[in-house]
Amino acid sequence: MKKINDLKKLFNKSDFLDHALTHKSWVNENPNKRTSNERLEFLGDAILEFVVSQEIFKKFPNQEEGYLTALRSNLVNTQNLAKVAEKMGIGISLYLSKGEEEGGGRENPSLLADTVEAIIGALYLDQGLNTVKKFIIQNIFADLAEKTKMPLKDAKSRLQEYVQSQGYPAPNYNVIKEFGPDHLKEFTVEVIINKKSIAIGFGKSKSEAEQEAAYKALASFNPPSR
Repeated sequence: MKKINDLKKLFNKSDFLDHALTHKSWVNENPNKRTSNERLEFLGDAILEFVVSQEIFKKFPNQEEGYLTALRSNLVNTQNLAKVAEKMGIGISLYLSKGEEEGGGRENPSLLADTVEAIIGALYLDQGLNTVKKFIIQNIFADLAEKTKMPLKDAKSRLQEYVQSQGYPAPNYNVIKEFGPDHLKEFTVEVIINKKSIAIGFGKSKSEAEQEAAYKALASFNPPSR
């Protein structure tokens, strides 16, 4: 709880943080109290990409666009944001429905990542861009030095290289579930290797879910680092 209390101290108005921690499932069970964090997530996603782009543009003046794009993806993807959420103890403080909680919502990487984006959006509205930049640099950039030492190819590319090096055909990705309105869909995707389902990923787009599935598959094989 200490870490989430530290987060609360950043806000002038605690209502902003409560709103950022509110999943749509909780709203369905508690009508007329407040809306979900989806609009804040939308805002936070844009702010996060801008700040990260600006910072790595300054930090790596000699790198080409392709490197910067890959590094930014490593910093703002679901896996990294979920790790940030876990370090901050966000999961325990989420407002979830009973069903979502029983289904593992407090540990769901996609849900945790969305909440980090919502917190960034809420912090921007409450404190402005300078405070948001400090928050992002302190938390999202925490392991930047380690990331720049690791492969920056996306997980799907690395999984395909690894699988084919083992003599198997390229992985296939199947959407096994999708739900939500068109502008806020959530996807569940499985990766198939040699006719076997190896891992499942979640995301706000098919591409994001495929990347998470590929990353989990890589981890299961214990090959290249992230």
